[in-house]
Amino acid sequence: MTDLTSGDLATIYPAPTPRVIAKVRPAIDQHSRKFIEMSPFCVLATSGPDGSVDASPRGGNPGFVHVVSDSHLVLPDRSGNNRIDSFKNITSGPGHLQLIFFVPGIDETLRVTGVGKLSADPSLLAAMEEFDKPPRAVLKVTVSEAYFHCGKALMRSKLWAREVQVEREVMPSVATIIHDQTGLGEPEAQADIIARYKTQL
Repeated sequence: MTDLTSGDLATIYPAPTPRVIAKVRPAIDQHSRKFIEMSPFCVLATSGPDGSVDASPRGGNPGFVHVVSDSHLVLPDRSGNNRIDSFKNITSGPGHLQLIFFVPGIDETLRVTGVGKLSADPSLLAAMEEFDKPPRAVLKVTVSEAYFHCGKALMRSKLWAREVQVEREVMPSVATIIHDQTGLGEPEAQADIIARYKTQL
């Protein structure tokens, strides 16, 4: 069987309803603002000029992404693995990005599309201090679209349901995984990793 083409899709999927089209808003409204202010976690997706793509998790206290205005967000960058794939994509291309915001306990998610630029302005960094330290950089987003996704995906996954949560011990520590994959570094107990992470937030 051959792969599907764009022409095949219309035979499989019905056209979206007018309501689905109309829900895409050109800016942050009061509902999007409230959701972002409650969100402790989002995924940042970017694309580079060479066709590379990146999606990375971002987290903090609820409202760690600041709504500056209906068309502007700012997102602090915290300590990570220093690959900075997202930021390389943004600074080397037109800066197109998307964010998907999650709020624990709510199955709907919020997608925000825009263009990003990076800043290391000292006053902006100081204004976004969290975990007793300023961010290393701040991503400034000019918003072009925002809309809510229905909750079906999270309902299917039961993402917030306690009964489907697994014990961390079913997987080796991430240090052990990377050691097995690369032969680099040393295996480290998960409890030790968590204790170290808590000093690096």
